[in-house]
Amino acid sequence: MRASAKITKTPAQAPAKTAQPKSSDAKLTALFLDMLAAEQGAGRNTLDAYRRDLTDFSDYLAHADTDFTGADTESLRGYLADLDTRGFKSSSVARRLSAMRHLYRFLLNERVRGDDPAAILSGPKRGRGLPKVLSIADVDRMLTHAKELTQTDVSPAQRLRALRLYCLLEVLYATGLRVSELVSLPVSAARRDARMIVVRGKGNKERLVPLNDASRHAMADYLAASEVIQPKAKKAAPSKWLFPSSGESGHLTRQHFARDLKELAAASGLAPRLVSPHVLRHAFASHLLHNGADLRIVQTLLGHTDISTTQIYTHVVEERLKSLVRDLHPLAEKS
Repeated sequence: MRASAKITKTPAQAPAKTAQPKSSDAKLTALFLDMLAAEQGAGRNTLDAYRRDLTDFSDYLAHADTDFTGADTESLRGYLADLDTRGFKSSSVARRLSAMRHLYRFLLNERVRGDDPAAILSGPKRGRGLPKVLSIADVDRMLTHAKELTQTDVSPAQRLRALRLYCLLEVLYATGLRVSELVSLPVSAARRDARMIVVRGKGNKERLVPLNDASRHAMADYLAASEVIQPKAKKAAPSKWLFPSSGESGHLTRQHFARDLKELAAASGLAPRLVSPHVLRHAFASHLLHNGADLRIVQTLLGHTDISTTQIYTHVVEERLKSLVRDLHPLAEKS
């Protein structure tokens, strides 16, 4: 049943069947994204992902002669089947379904629709893969090589880039920050001799993250070098970012850091395809748990709202518990 909606089609608009759904869907998508940004504090990357997913869904509906306000449950099932035909992974299909569920819940709350066609849909069954994790030795190799690059006889600009990479690596492995949180750190994070920094994460939520001595020294060395070298390179107002850039955001991009990290991995004798900022975040969490950290503490450090998100690391805890029982239990078999 189609409810009375805020957006209706007049008889004069009826012939334009392929264009009108896109127009009305675009307006609803914009309203939905505004709600996510205002009420849930969704970041730009999250909003962009929703926009891409809903645009693809709208295009499918347009070919079926309908739109967001006219689609029924069978239309949504047809779209999910179409994604499967196009070779989408189950994780991608599940993400598209999540986007549709959020959209139709919004349309129901806004009384654009009187029903929720996505409510009874079930997502694809998928196993949750274990995160890729570097060993402590692998991370140590990368840190050692990155530090060596800061001590080579190169130009001031090259040395500054080396110091930046070493600083990024030390801070990432010491804190487990999301890459978007890392590259957008304010310069104030390195200007005070603090053992904790305030990080603004998803949903605009703040959390305190501790720094170790190595990361603090790396930040101080990088900042000192940048204050000497950067003014000579160009006359500009001081940046508020710790890792400034001339790009639109004003700070180093996630993609730039990821490329630098893969180059460092290759130079350190590691396979670049196995190394990324997110893999180092996984390494931070896994190495903490392996050494006895509490899962709730790791949840707080990572900025996970739900403990279920952190539970992808429980395989590390399970292996450690097995080792403890094997090595310490009085009745354990001794070889």
